[in-house]
Amino acid sequence: MSGPAAATDGPRDGAQSVRRAIAVLRIVAGGQEGGVRLIDVSLATGLNRPTAHRLLRALVEEGAVEQDAATRRYRIGREVSLMGLARPAGFPVRAIAAPHLRHLGETLGETAFLTIRQGDDSVCLDRAIGSYPVKVLSIEVGARRLLGVGVSGVVLLAALGTAEAADILQRNAARLRALRLDAVGVLERCAQARTLGHAYAPLGVVRGTRAVAVPVRTPDGRTVAGIAVTAISSRLTEARLPQVVQAMHAQAQAIGREVQARGLGGGPQ
Repeated sequence: MSGPAAATDGPRDGAQSVRRAIAVLRIVAGGQEGGVRLIDVSLATGLNRPTAHRLLRALVEEGAVEQDAATRRYRIGREVSLMGLARPAGFPVRAIAAPHLRHLGETLGETAFLTIRQGDDSVCLDRAIGSYPVKVLSIEVGARRLLGVGVSGVVLLAALGTAEAADILQRNAARLRALRLDAVGVLERCAQARTLGHAYAPLGVVRGTRAVAVPVRTPDGRTVAGIAVTAISSRLTEARLPQVVQAMHAQAQAIGREVQARGLGGGPQ
């Protein structure tokens, strides 16, 4: 009896270790240059601190994670960045969207962002800095956040069915708690975004800013990305919001048409 059990336990345990390591990498990647603490990784993944620390040490040894000697915070390592270079054309939607982001940045004056879904997360794929002298660079390219967090995350999560959206939030309950968010509130924002056709945040990531996002849909109805615009609060007022949203929808539709014309798939890119 012990022989077969041992034979099956190994692969299963190995798969679990891989999943845990990937979960840790996602949280570390979300910290970007600022990095994350051990406790942050533990809370967000639901792993106890010794397990999280053991995984982090292994990832550091393999070059997938780096630890700042002064702050003791963990950042994504060069090895992961170098692996990504193996597929420079892995995100065709970025090339399609680039001129449309620039158009928004030039005509609206505000910074525009392109975000895609990757599994349970949203990832900022590109941004175009606005022409207005005061720049709002709320997130960096490569920033990864749980779906439903931030305006782009809301429109991407809202594109899913209610049951699927709720399931994503349920299995990421530890990450939500770490962000001091609750699933009910996130799902309410998603419902509002479906009704309005956009997600709006009167209080942006950076103090004194606001943000709005619209989905990028293909003509056949697939949501392939989200476009967001951030600005200082005085420039993204309730009065100006309809004008901004209209301009964003126009560019989002153009991107969606080209994505479908090229036969690119929907869902996670």
